[in-house]
Amino acid sequence: MTMDTPRIEPMPASAVAELRASDFAHLDEGGHRYFDYTGSGVAPRRVVEGIHDLWSSTVLGNPHSDNPTSAPATELVERARRRVLEFFGASEHECVFTANASAALKLVGEAFPFSEQRPLLLSADNHNSVNGIREFARRRGATPRTVPLVTPSLELDRSALDGLLADSGSGGGLFAFPAQSNYSGVQHPLELVGRAREHGWRVLLDTAAFAPSNPVDLDAMGADFACISFYKMFGLPTGVGALIARSDALAELQRPWFAGGTISMVSVAADDHVLTPGHSGFEDGTANFASIPAVTHGLDLLGDLRMEAVHAHVAAATERLLGAFGQLRHSNGRPMVGVIGGGEGVARGGTVTFDLLDPGGAMVHDRAVVERAAASGISLRWGCFCNPGCGEAARGLDAGEMASYFQRVEPPGFCDLDDDLWLRRGRGASALRASVGIATNAEDISALVALVESFRDCSADAIGRPGAAPRGLPDAP
Repeated sequence: MTMDTPRIEPMPASAVAELRASDFAHLDEGGHRYFDYTGSGVAPRRVVEGIHDLWSSTVLGNPHSDNPTSAPATELVERARRRVLEFFGASEHECVFTANASAALKLVGEAFPFSEQRPLLLSADNHNSVNGIREFARRRGATPRTVPLVTPSLELDRSALDGLLADSGSGGGLFAFPAQSNYSGVQHPLELVGRAREHGWRVLLDTAAFAPSNPVDLDAMGADFACISFYKMFGLPTGVGALIARSDALAELQRPWFAGGTISMVSVAADDHVLTPGHSGFEDGTANFASIPAVTHGLDLLGDLRMEAVHAHVAAATERLLGAFGQLRHSNGRPMVGVIGGGEGVARGGTVTFDLLDPGGAMVHDRAVVERAAASGISLRWGCFCNPGCGEAARGLDAGEMASYFQRVEPPGFCDLDDDLWLRRGRGASALRASVGIATNAEDISALVALVESFRDCSADAIGRPGAAPRGLPDAP
């Protein structure tokens, strides 16, 4: 991220303690040390209580009507829509409520007018819900292209990107990349949006990992489409996301079907329909009217705290965690932690992906770390985090090696693939991920550092792999 913001001091420890006590006391009451904010936020009590009070005091009916129960439901949905556009600085946009961020991405993928002249360009650093858009592009005759990553920082290869952006096709294609990697936490330069648009590209910006702890001004960013995950921002509602699209870009999409709530006129006899313009033409069926009001509560909470202060708090917590990891050493002086991605001068968010190393530099199996963490009430994440491009770049897995697995009679699932790579290479495709967030405090970080310290001077071979005896995959015929 390179859009400049004024220097804001992080929330003082007293303010974090007050917030933790008022809205996140259930973390301490349950003995939790939570480090999976990139996977999901934690629901603040005032949001839970606000939506509970609404549900217990108001009768809400299906908004597709005009009666005493439908009218308040409609107003609550539209109030949330206005709040979303205001919060994300989107004055020239439409807000389409979806089931989640993945559904928002699918709306763009299935309706974008791909062709040989309108290609798809993806960064290698993308969530699978973005990677999946390539299947829609192929079916329309477009060849997906990929911007490679630079290792070990896992930044986009700017030289390669410049060349690919220059070839936008005669009609202008779609370029999709994340504002912040859900794998490495690396924040990619937001000026790439403007550069791509100058070359004629429409831009799809994945903000799911970025929005929970960074101010978002879509008017300034200029992206044509942005996907939002509300539960990643404040823990709930889990069944509501959003596509925020520039009005002109949304009008260009060509929906492959219609559904209830999306048409202003339809006839079976005449075999024809007219799609409702704007956001209504993209909200299939009945909106999640009972849960959408929680979005307003959540955004109001973040607005009260100020996103600049949230950002500063998360940045400080990330710096503290990275600093502590960097100081951990085995008795022989070898480092205990290897951080994946980022580095000097690389912008990053609150996601820290890492390996635990033994005194000889060998990787300790991720599942052994996660199991010990769980026993201590620490929520870590392991895997490839639905971002295979970053994992392959970080682990040096090239197209030839990965293709060999798909050529097997029964292609392996991820865990089998991971085990096979551990046996063949002494390291898997997976990694460990710790992500900090709005409620992270110093005690959380100390607990995670203590967990890592508990592996000091332990050999990876002695720790082994949890679960069943390791087995390899049969060789390809």
